[in-house]
Amino acid sequence: MGKPTGFLEYERTASEAIAPLERIKNFNEFHVFLSEEEQRMQGARCMDCGVPFCQSGMMIGGMVSGCPLNNLCPEWNDLVYTGTWEQAYNRLKKTNSFPEFTSRVCPAPCEAACTCGLHGDPVCIKENEHAIIEYAYASGKAAPRPPKVRTDKRIAIVGSGPSGLAAADQLNRRGHNVTVFEREDRVGGLLMYGIPNMKLEKQIIDRKIDVMKAEGVKFVTGADVGNNYKVGRLKREFDSIILACGASNPRDIQVPGRDAAGIYFAVDFLKATTKSLLNSGLEDGNFISAKDKHVIVIGGGDTGNDCVGTSIRHGCASVTQLEMMPKPPVTRAENNTWPEWPKVLKTDYGQEEAIAVFGADPRIYQTTVKEFVKDESGKVCKAILVSLVSQKDPESGRMSMVPVEGSEREIPADLVLIAAGFLGSQSYVPDAFGVELNARTNVATEPGHYATNVEKVFVAGDMHRGQSLVVWAIHEGREVAREVDQFLMGYTSLA
Repeated sequence: MGKPTGFLEYERTASEAIAPLERIKNFNEFHVFLSEEEQRMQGARCMDCGVPFCQSGMMIGGMVSGCPLNNLCPEWNDLVYTGTWEQAYNRLKKTNSFPEFTSRVCPAPCEAACTCGLHGDPVCIKENEHAIIEYAYASGKAAPRPPKVRTDKRIAIVGSGPSGLAAADQLNRRGHNVTVFEREDRVGGLLMYGIPNMKLEKQIIDRKIDVMKAEGVKFVTGADVGNNYKVGRLKREFDSIILACGASNPRDIQVPGRDAAGIYFAVDFLKATTKSLLNSGLEDGNFISAKDKHVIVIGGGDTGNDCVGTSIRHGCASVTQLEMMPKPPVTRAENNTWPEWPKVLKTDYGQEEAIAVFGADPRIYQTTVKEFVKDESGKVCKAILVSLVSQKDPESGRMSMVPVEGSEREIPADLVLIAAGFLGSQSYVPDAFGVELNARTNVATEPGHYATNVEKVFVAGDMHRGQSLVVWAIHEGREVAREVDQFLMGYTSLA
């Protein structure tokens, strides 16, 4: 695939990011992508490795290695190299319902598993994907293609995040009549209100939703199934129901002073900013502002980083990001060999911006909050931090992070954002449908399947597997579509 000697002749070249101090002036995407000629050179670097781990999607050491969608990366890398863009798009769409999303927000496990990366830099697979899908829209190849034949089957999908949309796309292409129910005022779920605009501009979502509508998928917004939209109605009117509501139950922290004003879950902070941005360009003031505030972000993952970047765009006075775990190594450890996911230090866009604005990385490792201090009005004004150390529990033998006695210190805090992950779906939806949960508070199914304990009710995405990547949600959406199609028709032709 690609040019046989391409990986020897061409260096990896990725898109350039706009300088941090410039890009924080707005909420726009901030990468300047390569020219077609430059992108074709990157496609040429795919080295015909014989065993393409990039498309394997294997689980190694509890983490994915390669693409969970089994994207045919070597094939479309080669087609990018030869400039055969339409065929590249056709190969990409065989496995990926939404390359316009994954080429922007996926952490690219394909690249982490690229054979070229074993002794050098991996192929720019993610940016090749971006080039393909943007070519498809620009050339009209991604235009609506409604199914030529319809069945009489009606399917309801509850939730319009990546798993719900993937299931809707696949089942509609099969000819079924699909209606997607979304409780928010806009379609997109996590993509719309959980991921900031600078990572995924919302017109990119709207562009794809317009295509899906033209292909026959129906969308109902403001429909909070289990609350203002009754489950009984869905069961009466539809032949099958897919629950794809995400893992939207945020993990809290319980320490003294938690009830202080000014402490929010990250998801509420990010959602409010995006909604106000879309409604009024932030002019309506209907968001949780970080302007001139000392911000503490509790959590070191992608959501925590998004909070850092968003707070800086608001104009915060300072931002501190707390990470419970030790600082990762700069290079792979000996027990973290290729093609495992590299457990190494990553400085993401928000941290880059904090360094540019405040002169230092905002992250403090092996640290958590011991107590929040309120002022006389009941607002948070300070946080007492404590250092942590890894220690083995003598009874269970498990390692855990425990406080270091005497390590407490105090920092100012006017706004605290909890980005500590999620604990399954909000309970009212499973309760309304009567579906069983497993020990991890996810909706229970047989291993490798998507049918719940309730007849004709299926589940997919984070609601099924727990908090995960967008690419895994798309994978689950495609898989549940196959199972629902089999359930309705007795066989399936879906890939």
